[in-house]
Amino acid sequence: MTAVPDGSAEKAVLVGVELGSLTGAEVRESLNELNRLARTAGAEVAGTVLQKRPRPDPAHFVGRGKAEELAALCSAAGAGLLIFDQDLSPAQARNLENVTGVRVLDRTQIILDIFARRARTREGKLQVELAQLNYVLPRLTGRGTELSRLGGGIGTRGPGETKLETDRRRIRQRIADLQREIAEVRRHRQLLRRARKVAPVPLVALVGYTNAGKSSLLNALTGAVVSVEDRLFATLDPTSRQLRLPTNEVVVLTDTVGFIRHLPHHLVAAFRATLEEVVEADLLLHVVDLSHPAHQAHITAVDGVLEELGAGGKPRLMVFNKTDLVEPGELDLLGRNDVAVSALTGAGLDTLRAAVADALSTWRTRERFLIPYSRTQLVALAYEHGRVLAEHHREDGVEIEVELPVAWARRIAARLEEQADS
Repeated sequence: MTAVPDGSAEKAVLVGVELGSLTGAEVRESLNELNRLARTAGAEVAGTVLQKRPRPDPAHFVGRGKAEELAALCSAAGAGLLIFDQDLSPAQARNLENVTGVRVLDRTQIILDIFARRARTREGKLQVELAQLNYVLPRLTGRGTELSRLGGGIGTRGPGETKLETDRRRIRQRIADLQREIAEVRRHRQLLRRARKVAPVPLVALVGYTNAGKSSLLNALTGAVVSVEDRLFATLDPTSRQLRLPTNEVVVLTDTVGFIRHLPHHLVAAFRATLEEVVEADLLLHVVDLSHPAHQAHITAVDGVLEELGAGGKPRLMVFNKTDLVEPGELDLLGRNDVAVSALTGAGLDTLRAAVADALSTWRTRERFLIPYSRTQLVALAYEHGRVLAEHHREDGVEIEVELPVAWARRIAARLEEQADS
């Protein structure tokens, strides 16, 4: 098993198994997604195999006979890689490699590989390495020599050969070190959140299935220029921008990593520091690619991850994106509180801003203040952080009626009280 030359694509055969209650349509859709994952990881898909069986074979997952068929198919296609859509046990992966003579990876390893190549920040790299080591640790038994022979290629990015070849004690030590470093990242984020609470600003998090258009929506709403690519997991590290609402209120809008079906548990656990932005958010915008035929399944998958994070009960708006790619009749099927938008054309963005403002209404209050002419900077403060509904100039000052965040209303009231007491 040799290293893959730089710039060349590994040829891979994809394998899906229709098990138990799974339908053929569900398995085919999942295989289509695996195809995109494999290509995102840099593979050239040379073939796809779908098998139906009541339960996995304990030794080879697909059975010895099918494993031999896969060996012949890989040989004919010149493929050096088999990618399974389901997770394999260490023994199953080892047995399949022995029969087929090619490397064998599963869905989790492909996702981890993509995350490893996409991580840009120190935080992202720490979290990916932690997820990979937690995945590798129980799979070390009897695979030391195989791991040392892996060389380059898909599924070998991240911690690297030296770390993977160390014994359990050293890997556990590295995991402990990573956990400490990530805990430090979490403390830093908590400090930032504490600073936000000094001058409270609502946090709105974009969540959704990978490639639903969250980054495009962030750009369209805020005028940001976050990189947008039509590929899975284009966004890994969170990005935050300010968004001004029709009420003149400013909120922080955060783009988060996309979710996917069967998102590895190790990855969710490792990325908890990053995903705390979701847990701490005051409002979630669940972005859905309405043009995708499996968008209902995507919604279910995202809901599952949110539950795992402890954010299942968070207030949320369902935002159906890419309406420019669907027939008008499909919009009639949306719920009354759903928002239909196109980040590409800008359709529905004003409606979405208004819906966000409405969903955050508990953050706002409507107040009437009489502000002395000696404190007119408070009038400017009201205009900056709220929506002034009426303004009247009287002999003793400026009377305003304003809708603004509760925290800013309290600040203005406190400063007026200070003046009255002085």
